[in-house]
Amino acid sequence: MGKINIEGLILSPLKIIDHPKGNIFHGMKKSDNGFSDFGEAYFSTVNNDQIKGWNKHKKMTLNLIVPIGQVKFVIYNRNNKTDSSFYEVSLSKEKYYRLTVPPGLWMAFEGKREGINLILNIASMEHDPNEVERMDLDKIPYNFDSD
Repeated sequence: MGKINIEGLILSPLKIIDHPKGNIFHGMKKSDNGFSDFGEAYFSTVNNDQIKGWNKHKKMTLNLIVPIGQVKFVIYNRNNKTDSSFYEVSLSKEKYYRLTVPPGLWMAFEGKREGINLILNIASMEHDPNEVERMDLDKIPYNFDSD
């Protein structure tokens, strides 16, 4: 999964409990590392080879889980004009983790499979359109075609 080089970013392994009538996918408990508050939970999808982002939340903590499909997340941290870093991780049923993204980090993500690529976000606050900054993909120097 790679070493996390961005402060506050957390990658937590999650359990899948196999059951003959249907599996149980753990998501988050309030006692989990990364839980800060509950505002809302929502699902979103991203089509194969499509990229959404860049977004940066000012106050919201994201807790991202991918139970169906595969999604590559790219987190960008720019501390100043000379110090910046990227972290990338692909999440899926086979790599079943929760990615906790604190406020202040730029994020983009890409669908990596045909069919549904489903993301669950357990957010620390309710959606507020004034709380998020958006930037065009070409404004941050990351090559999504590199994999």
